[in-house]
Amino acid sequence: MIGIVGGGLAGLSAAYRLRRAGYDARVFEAAPEVGGLAATYPTAGDPVERFYHHLSKSETAVVDLAEEVGVGDRIEWRVGKNAYYAGGTIHPLDAPWELLAYPDLTLYDTFRLGLLALGVDVRGGRPRRHAYDDLAAFDDVPVREFLLEHATEGVYEHFFEPLLEAKFGSRREDVSAAWLLGRIRFRGERDPLRGEILGYVEGGFGVLLDALVEAVGRENVVTGARVTGLDYGDRVESLTVETDAGTETHDAEAVIVATMPDVLTALADYRCGIDFQGSVCALLTMEEALTDTYWLNVADDAPFGALVEHTNFVPPERYGGEHLLYVASYVQDRTEEIWTLDDDALRERWLAGIEDLFHRFDRGTVTDFRVARHPRTAPIYERGYLDAVVPCDLADEVAEGLYYAGMASRAQYPERSLDGAVRAGYECANRIAGGRDATVETVRRAD
Repeated sequence: MIGIVGGGLAGLSAAYRLRRAGYDARVFEAAPEVGGLAATYPTAGDPVERFYHHLSKSETAVVDLAEEVGVGDRIEWRVGKNAYYAGGTIHPLDAPWELLAYPDLTLYDTFRLGLLALGVDVRGGRPRRHAYDDLAAFDDVPVREFLLEHATEGVYEHFFEPLLEAKFGSRREDVSAAWLLGRIRFRGERDPLRGEILGYVEGGFGVLLDALVEAVGRENVVTGARVTGLDYGDRVESLTVETDAGTETHDAEAVIVATMPDVLTALADYRCGIDFQGSVCALLTMEEALTDTYWLNVADDAPFGALVEHTNFVPPERYGGEHLLYVASYVQDRTEEIWTLDDDALRERWLAGIEDLFHRFDRGTVTDFRVARHPRTAPIYERGYLDAVVPCDLADEVAEGLYYAGMASRAQYPERSLDGAVRAGYECANRIAGGRDATVETVRRAD
């Protein structure tokens, strides 16, 4: 048996590929339901994710997986409108003329920002295309230093610094330029007149998860099952699982840890050098829309970093006519007040923050306020991040037969994504099925 620790998209993808290749693979998920960060809330219509989700056009592996498990036709591609709240005003940033109208950037700032987004380096007066394709070359470069050299001071101070502050807080100076370049590339496909093209699964991402569980076999996915022990010498021998029914030990020829690296530390004493940030995300159910924007970055002083109005992306009719708004804040340290507030205090703080930004906002239109917290939502992509990535195959570091497919994997660099989760799971499965030299693009024994 091959044991898979974690029932998120990475673990389920690994199990799917292994079972297609004829292996006895079983998933053990500690939570009552699979999905990890893609777990859902009920609404008056379709369920919706507790943490906002969408796909970028570059995410081909997850789209291909959806096709394979029979739900590819449920993926819809829509325009997700982006804007920047700065100086008390919403500034749309989708069309070229909207970017030109952004008041805090000069025409030259906008020109350099546009070239950066296109991957063109004009330093030295000789434009070079594809200048930033090798992301690893920028892994040790501080993002601020990079932007001052490859763009302008105005681009850094008036456009990127508030975004970096909102996402990384006090750690923003530690962030690698590779992360920024990767994010630009990852979310780079746009309709030139309307904005960014993003994907969503009709009915929510739970549709994909359900189809994946069915493909793996529900009997092979055990929830409420916490893996508490791993027995190994030179190679993996067994794992111990605790459920409501008691403690079980399963012989295992291989184990894939498809969750956060702290689980790997607990099971195998492997120390990961990557720091993670947490997040607090509230989902507001409202009787009316707040804005006409999907993703609103907030540069002005506010107790949150972004407002993501889901029903400006997916129609409110899918949710019984309810309007759904995510309010989100990243947390670098769990001593931060925003992490320690209870739900009632957080509701008061964030509704007051929305009122400060939008004076016409009526909190009486908010009919529900649900809060999700996660201590490790995303890595902090610091300089030198690649040196700390957890290897897929941990034979040299721990024992033969131990693999890692969690968020600290190479597949999730330089930006975490659903696609990265699928690729991480596939790579571990392919290594098991085809040997230590197999990669994500090889070994399809069941095809």
